[in-house]
Amino acid sequence: MKFFSLLISAFAIVHMVKARDPDILTNFIVPANVITVDGSFFTFTGMRVLVKAAPPTAFKVLKASLAEFPALNGQSVSFAVLEFPAGTTNPPHTHHRASELLFLVQGTLQVGFVDTTNKLFTQTLQTGDIFVLPKGLLHFQYNADAQVPALAISAFGSANAGTVSIPNTLFTTGIDNNVLAKSFKTDVATIQALKAGLVPKS
Repeated sequence: MKFFSLLISAFAIVHMVKARDPDILTNFIVPANVITVDGSFFTFTGMRVLVKAAPPTAFKVLKASLAEFPALNGQSVSFAVLEFPAGTTNPPHTHHRASELLFLVQGTLQVGFVDTTNKLFTQTLQTGDIFVLPKGLLHFQYNADAQVPALAISAFGSANAGTVSIPNTLFTTGIDNNVLAKSFKTDVATIQALKAGLVPKS
C-alpha cells in the first residue's frame, strides 16, 4: 500500500511539472472586449517598424507575445525579433514557460545555455543557423563583432514564454545587499557598485 501511495504521489508530481499553455476547446480565444473577429484580429502589425526604423544603438527586443497580440491566447506560440548592434548582449535570462528556437538572420552571434548540471553549451552562430534554447535554462546571446550588427528571430512554444532577466532580478528588485554579497562571496560595496551600474575598481 505504501508503494502504491508513493507511485500515485510521484505521478501527481510529474503531471504538475508538465507546465505548459493549456489546451483550448475552441479554435481560438476572443477577448471579452473584442466585438468583431475578422482577419485583422489575427494580424500583428507591430513588426512593421523594423522596415523603416534606423538601427538601434542598444540591444532591442520587439515581441509578438500574448501581451502584444491577443490572438495568440491558447495558441502556444509567440515570436520575437532581437536586434544586436555591434558589441551588445542579451544578458543571461530564462524563459520558464517555453523553449526558444533562435534563427540568425544577419551577422554572427555567440549563444549559450547552462544545464541543470552547470554545464555550459556555447556556439558561435553564422547567418542562417538555428539554435535551440531548452525551456527554463539560463541562456544568453552576445554579438562579439565590434563592427557588424546581428539580427535574430526567436520562436517560443508558449504565447507567454515569461522572461526572467538575471541581472535585473538580482540587482533591481531590492534583494538585501548583504544577501547578495554573501551569495557572490564579495563585499557590500561591490554589490552597491553593480546596482549603480558601475564597474568596481580592482
